[in-house]
Amino acid sequence: MYPRCAGLDVHLRTVVACIRIAEGRTLRQEVRTFATTTSGLLALSDWLSAEGVTHVVMESTGVYWQPVWHVLEGTFELTLANARHVRNVPGRKTDVNDSMWLADLLAHGLVQGSFVPPAPIQEARDLTRTRTQLTREIAKHTQRIQKTLEKANIKLETVLTHVLGVTGRAIIRAIIEGQTDPDALLALRRGKIKATVDEMREALLGRPTESHRLLLRIHLHQIEELEKSIDLIEHRLEEVLRPFRREFELLLTIPGVSTTIASIILAEIGADMSRFPSSAHLVSWAGLCPGNDESAGKKRSTRLRKGDTWLKTALVQGAWAATRKKNSTLRAQYYRLKPRRGGKKAAVALAASMLTSAFHMLTRAVPYAEAAPITDPRRQKETAKRLVFRLKHLGFDVQIRPAA
Repeated sequence: MYPRCAGLDVHLRTVVACIRIAEGRTLRQEVRTFATTTSGLLALSDWLSAEGVTHVVMESTGVYWQPVWHVLEGTFELTLANARHVRNVPGRKTDVNDSMWLADLLAHGLVQGSFVPPAPIQEARDLTRTRTQLTREIAKHTQRIQKTLEKANIKLETVLTHVLGVTGRAIIRAIIEGQTDPDALLALRRGKIKATVDEMREALLGRPTESHRLLLRIHLHQIEELEKSIDLIEHRLEEVLRPFRREFELLLTIPGVSTTIASIILAEIGADMSRFPSSAHLVSWAGLCPGNDESAGKKRSTRLRKGDTWLKTALVQGAWAATRKKNSTLRAQYYRLKPRRGGKKAAVALAASMLTSAFHMLTRAVPYAEAAPITDPRRQKETAKRLVFRLKHLGFDVQIRPAA
């Protein structure tokens, strides 16, 4: 299929390249090794161009393939192969053999390319993933603050919904500065707090030591610095996603999708849905559908497929939020699946439905259209039968008839 192609085996310091040139009945293969520095990759590009190579394939090994991709992009037709799909024959693995094997597979059209988004989407992806990691770091430091307060016998978590809210931060800063009087700490209350004054006074009557104050100071400082970094990321992300503002606003119409989740969806799948043959392929790529593991007619496992964990996590969070919206199709779907499959699997099913809706919305450039909550008549009969059985078990004689 591709008479002039090349296979690249990419590593940290070197990239082994094999060109495969088929001219009539003759086949010529040549292997060279280049450094992964910018000058080395430019030399690789010049060599491939001089040999008339049109198609290049490489494995997705960590992040090492990305600089190679950026240098060769626009000059050759690139294909990124999943390492699990192009395994070589066991016992014959060398860097040279790997590059020759990749070139042979590409020449015969046996490599299925992975999804590589355009440069703006890749930048947005890096930003959203870093933001998620920083948010997780904030959660860890928050837990350490709660642990330190508990060691000092300050029960702030029992009287405040958010320990790091306005009131919580003011109290923690006062404790860091050496304030231990509960009445003085009570004067820092802001907003509406469910706990009474007596309850808060009892919770704030602790015995923090100098070590506790030092730890609180360190963790609070780390949280504030992480929050500043997240603000910088948010400003940059807004600029990067400005060309995709229309798609961003469409995603916000889906129940449970916030601005954070919408930016993650755009950063992970992009705005061009033509890269996925159908919505089912997109759901499978994201890892939100059961895998196939069958032998001798028996299904051994229905665990979720491996996929984009960043997208999967964000969509499941959005699914839990969607279950709280009344009179919605997603909420009806969740409560229809929950008795049979459990809450967690029902939430994953909702996440798959949300991603399916996003695929069609981005394909047709239309907002989310809320359908009437669907109630399966079979589920109605099963529910009625179960409730009647329960009442009879409790000693009641029950007869039911359809309502007029």
